[in-house]
Amino acid sequence: MNAFIEVTMGELLRNTANRFPKNNALIYPDTGLIQNYTEFLGACVAVAKGFMAIGVKKGDHVSVWTTNIPEWVYMQFGLGMIGAVLVTVNTNYKTSELEYILNQSDSTTLVLIEEYRDTNFYDTTCDVIPELDSCSPGQITSDKLPYLKNVVYIGGREKTPGMYSFADLIELGRSISDKDLEEREKGLDFYDVVNMQYTSGTTGFPKGVMLTHYNVINNARMVGDVMGMTDRDSLLIQVPLFHCFGCVMSSLNCVVHGSAMVIVEYFDPLKALKYIEKERCTAVNGVPTMFIAILNHDAFAKHDLSSLRTGIMAGAPCPEETMTQVMDKMHVPEVVIAFGQTESSPVMTMTRRDDPLDVRVSTVGRLLPDIDGKIVDPATGEDMPAGVQGEIVTRSSCVMKGYYKMPEDTAKAIDKDRWLHTGDLGTLDEKGNFKVTGRIKEMIIRGGENIYPREIEEFLHKNPKINDVYVVGMPDKKYGEQILATVILNQGEKASAEELIEYCKGKIARHKIPKYWEFVKEVPMTASGKVQKYKIAEQYALKYAS
Repeated sequence: MNAFIEVTMGELLRNTANRFPKNNALIYPDTGLIQNYTEFLGACVAVAKGFMAIGVKKGDHVSVWTTNIPEWVYMQFGLGMIGAVLVTVNTNYKTSELEYILNQSDSTTLVLIEEYRDTNFYDTTCDVIPELDSCSPGQITSDKLPYLKNVVYIGGREKTPGMYSFADLIELGRSISDKDLEEREKGLDFYDVVNMQYTSGTTGFPKGVMLTHYNVINNARMVGDVMGMTDRDSLLIQVPLFHCFGCVMSSLNCVVHGSAMVIVEYFDPLKALKYIEKERCTAVNGVPTMFIAILNHDAFAKHDLSSLRTGIMAGAPCPEETMTQVMDKMHVPEVVIAFGQTESSPVMTMTRRDDPLDVRVSTVGRLLPDIDGKIVDPATGEDMPAGVQGEIVTRSSCVMKGYYKMPEDTAKAIDKDRWLHTGDLGTLDEKGNFKVTGRIKEMIIRGGENIYPREIEEFLHKNPKINDVYVVGMPDKKYGEQILATVILNQGEKASAEELIEYCKGKIARHKIPKYWEFVKEVPMTASGKVQKYKIAEQYALKYAS
């Protein structure tokens, strides 16, 4: 019997709304919004029709650049209903990164909010698409972005030249009949790509991971099953929806299981405490730094978290003390660890709710029921015995369709036998628990964010004072890793860390700006002239040990 669900996003949501019409589906405490599954389905249908009305076709790519707001989730399912592909855009991105994503993804449409933290999304979009002022909505002609036709704005501005407002979108959708939408849905297949997420890889520039309805729905099903999610649960969603942690392991997980989504626009430990108590949340997901911030908040003892039962901690290793406090002080006895990567939709292994503490902190658990995985010799591909380090590889129906427009990179990631090579080093014990011991790639993981050094290096190379630069990760107790840049300046030039930090601001995402800077004359190299980054890391590890 095939345990996999063979439905599209639209079919999944309609099935859940039929089974649990009065169950809470979406709660957004910031505005007091509460929708049951019937109402939530209606909102997603209205959004689906709106995008059809502005000409979004099956297979079109729609880039979504917003925080965790209700519209994000409406678009997740509404775009899925019409066969469009939701392209996730990191809310920390700046001009060059936004332009790269829109260009590489061939997006026909961009949806944005006004601002987040230190970035005004509206102004950034106008910088990237200066033609907006002279275009009518839906009629964009950009030299740099030939595919882009629509920009949709969510916010309070009265005038947005060249852009539709989200209200315009919904109003235009009234011209689309139920029959029109039904016909569109009939032409979809659950093997179609529904989501594209950008992740850094060995080439240094982000690659568009193509995930199908089948990939993400089934991964969400398995993840929720391990958590014990049911139609009586409510999950606090404080992780970004633009990551798989948010849109697969959280929102989609809830819809598969008929659970309620309690959405927080962005992580705030005090809001987490308030909303868990107010909405009687039974589940909470987060990276270890989030749990640590909640536990250490001054108001922690003033809030009743006794409704909590389960949740996922992922994105970085969890300290034993933190795990103990989450289980006891936060009342989350069934908290589990999850491991995977975007290319596997994303989860490959999880600890189980009844695993002892040592398994939850020293391993990333066992394979999900319908996932294959093993440890192989990175050089030969030969299977490795229990306890011997090698590369973690996985094979299942959750593995991505491939990288968008990058066939060579896809072939490197997925071998002829369909094994996805994760680039992570690990071991497997006699009980089937995986342990991650390092990474073949040089990826830096800072607070759950994947950062690839070459992208930062190539950006810094544009600075006229810099001759060469090498970026490595430094161990950090709070974030897992921090970024160190070792810089070789051009002859006669002088520069400071503060100057280079200012150079980065507004051009690359804040989490990619190095914390540590070393100005050097040379870096360690092999006899053949290759830079030995591990030696750079070793050289400064003690200096920056936290």
